[in-house]
Amino acid sequence: QVQLVESGGGLVQAGGSLRLFCAASGSISRFAAMGWYRQAPGKQRELVATQTIGGSTNYRDDVKGRFTISKDNAKNTVYLQMNSLKPEDTAVYYCQARPSMIVYWGKGTQVTVSS
Repeated sequence: QVQLVESGGGLVQAGGSLRLFCAASGSISRFAAMGWYRQAPGKQRELVATQTIGGSTNYRDDVKGRFTISKDNAKNTVYLQMNSLKPEDTAVYYCQARPSMIVYWGKGTQVTVSS
């Protein structure tokens, strides 16, 4: 069982930045992938960014060039640096851990971007 705790969300003006943190209860160094997803009110949860064990990253098109996913295996933490935030980035952001075929989720952190 892996527990994930997100933090770093908050209220920011358009054009601002936030850094999200996802702290895992155990080692993530051998996990197949880690990722960030988001869910806006009335919408389905959607992928934001993922990083594989090999370091490959994948981003949704509308965050490319603005968001960066990274991880620190020594700290069992995954980050999402979000720059040039837009009101449409407003959502609850969830961390996902994928050790193998099993998937674990955190409870999310709210990001609100005001115009």
